[in-house]
Amino acid sequence: MGAESRGVRLRQGVLVAADLEPAASALRERLGLLEPFRDPGVGEFGLENVVFALGDCFLEVVSPVRAGTAAGRYLDRHGGDGGYMVIFDVPDLAGARERAAALGVRTIWQVDLPDISATHLHPADMHGAIVSIDHPDPPGTWRWGGPEWTGRTGTGAPALLSGASFAVTDPPAVAARWGEVLGIDPSAAALACDGGEITFVPIEDGREGLVELTVAVRGAGEGELALGAVRVRITADA
Repeated sequence: MGAESRGVRLRQGVLVAADLEPAASALRERLGLLEPFRDPGVGEFGLENVVFALGDCFLEVVSPVRAGTAAGRYLDRHGGDGGYMVIFDVPDLAGARERAAALGVRTIWQVDLPDISATHLHPADMHGAIVSIDHPDPPGTWRWGGPEWTGRTGTGAPALLSGASFAVTDPPAVAARWGEVLGIDPSAAALACDGGEITFVPIEDGREGLVELTVAVRGAGEGELALGAVRVRITADA
């Protein structure tokens, strides 16, 4: 699953949980995931995490381990676990960075490494979530997935991250902003990425954010797993 793509792809969805292990165990059991990678680098942000490979896409759960973190503030604002961040694999990162800057979107973190470059965009400017625009080299690799994916392609569970949905105040306007940064023409309140779709829906409970990730699992039936305010919708692999 997850053949190499030439367009913009949703490569990683990030959830936040007050307690890491129960959330990670629930996802692993329900989705049939393999042993996760635990990235010591997220300690820079006061976090611990697990990263599961789904085909050549990734599902991450982060949890704060010290006071005053952005993830901890998110948990407080939203009253519990939920969706936190999405990471896009973009073929033209320089262009995406330039478009974001031209729109006045603030950068909250940026790195340029030999095998991957990344920019985290401010959620107050993008709306819906922290958005990261990344470019791996060589294509298909993904340092954030661990050593097996650093400078090479590894092996993930028979699944694929195929979509995400965000609750926002003005869905068409947010779709247009994300589309402009990513270089994708929006269709109403949706963006068609290679391998999946990003949708924007009206806020129903007063909380803006990532409300659903869609995961296609080979051989699975339709289903759903709720982790606080976010749903993981399970579909059969097409």
